[in-house]
Amino acid sequence: MKLKSLAIAMTVAGSLTGAASAQQQFISIGTGGVTGVYYPTGGAICRLVNKNRSEHGFRCSVESTGGSIYNINTIRAGELEFGVAQSDWQYHAYNGTSKFEEAGAFEDLRSVFSVHAEPVTILARRDSGITNITDLPGKRFNIGNPGSGTLGTWEVIEEAMGWTRGDLALAAQMKSSETPGALCDNSIDGYFWLVGHPSGVTQETVASCDAIIVPAVSDEITALVEANDYYRTATIPGGMYPGNPDDIQTFGVGATFVTSATVSDDAVYAVAMAVLGNLEDFRKLHPAFANLVAAEMISDSLSAPLHPGAIRAYQELGLME
Repeated sequence: MKLKSLAIAMTVAGSLTGAASAQQQFISIGTGGVTGVYYPTGGAICRLVNKNRSEHGFRCSVESTGGSIYNINTIRAGELEFGVAQSDWQYHAYNGTSKFEEAGAFEDLRSVFSVHAEPVTILARRDSGITNITDLPGKRFNIGNPGSGTLGTWEVIEEAMGWTRGDLALAAQMKSSETPGALCDNSIDGYFWLVGHPSGVTQETVASCDAIIVPAVSDEITALVEANDYYRTATIPGGMYPGNPDDIQTFGVGATFVTSATVSDDAVYAVAMAVLGNLEDFRKLHPAFANLVAAEMISDSLSAPLHPGAIRAYQELGLME
């Protein structure tokens, strides 16, 4: 009799486990190269989401991708639920401008929150003769890999400065993980990207190659920033990296976390609540998050409307009325 009862109990337990497994839903975050800040940003978000997956039923995973533009296009195609993207490309995607003009406005693009600031960061060999962005013509320079927000931003810089691709001696299109080695090997004179600081790749470059970080300052850049709300002036603090004691004046964007209106309110609610409801823990997961402020995260650098699931989370957290 006891054996029979035990068998029944095991069957019921097995059924409950199967039911719970069947109810679990998977969500994916598109990030960037594994050496940048987007990838650990996605990992930090998933870590907090998965901590309570038994309660909300969502299991989060991270995908290394080509970057901002790739992530937005893949969310639009329904192949990713979430992605990290530069604030300028979020704006252009939602409004159907720049790189997104041919595809048209992505009206279902939705914001979840913004993350860290991403200054334009130009690194150059100390012997290259590059001391400012204005020195780049005639140099061998990496402008970013296809699909990345970096490459898209380079094209904006080209237009603003009145340059053509032929003004560079070499316009390399390597991934960020390949650039420190190329600089050290003297295959390129410099490279740039938009990244949160402190950055591991930047640290590796200045330590291994005796590289310098140079300003992005010119009348054309000032006009570009003044004409576009999604750009802002920025400073990379002096002393953050060896051999670079002075503040570096530049400009940049914000990293934002986006999704689609077609993603369920419950999924977005779970992600937004995991991060903003545990902001102290999130800040500890990467140095670039150390100074994040909740009120700024739910408003700054966001061109697309907030997703209703995010709004519900922020209202419950007392961040919105």
